[in-house]
Amino acid sequence: MDLPEPRRCRPDDPRPAPRQRRRGRRARGRGPLTVSSSDASGDPETPEEPGEGGGGGTASRRHPRAKLTTTTARPEGGGRAAPGDASAPARQWPLLTVLGMAVLGLLIVGTDLFPQAFRIGTLLVGAALLTGAVLRRTMPSVGMLAVRSRFTDMITYGVMGGLIVLLALMVQPEPWLRIPFLEDILHLTVT
Repeated sequence: MDLPEPRRCRPDDPRPAPRQRRRGRRARGRGPLTVSSSDASGDPETPEEPGEGGGGGTASRRHPRAKLTTTTARPEGGGRAAPGDASAPARQWPLLTVLGMAVLGLLIVGTDLFPQAFRIGTLLVGAALLTGAVLRRTMPSVGMLAVRSRFTDMITYGVMGGLIVLLALMVQPEPWLRIPFLEDILHLTVT
């Protein structure tokens, strides 16, 4: 005996009818809401898989009022930067480029090999972040350099890199760049 297909509130509503929702239960208090398919097949032990059958029973669904996010979407451009058959470092070359520049800048600052080492190393760290912003803007896929959306990554890398470069150029003694209104603001806040 075939039972009629469960009634839906709206034709495009993926949730089961209210009668079936009341019979649903959660396995061990977590996970997706499982709706019993005993009405359709007569066997409560064999749940129907999604995409199977002619629409008699309903498959597992997330509870409509679930509060926890269980997965995260990959950021735009978060795929591989090289083909899948390339080695792991080759697939992540944008991230390795930015990290390599930043590490080189930190090594220059840390070793203090020449008189302007602090300024040059800090400029290199800022340039690494600016390079990350440019790569994020121009490349369709940058691997793990993609952390958030493309716009957010570009703004974050660009602003932080720009500020680091600006501060490296203005550091005392003998600054390479003088911006009078910033010096006035500094003097007003410190004194």
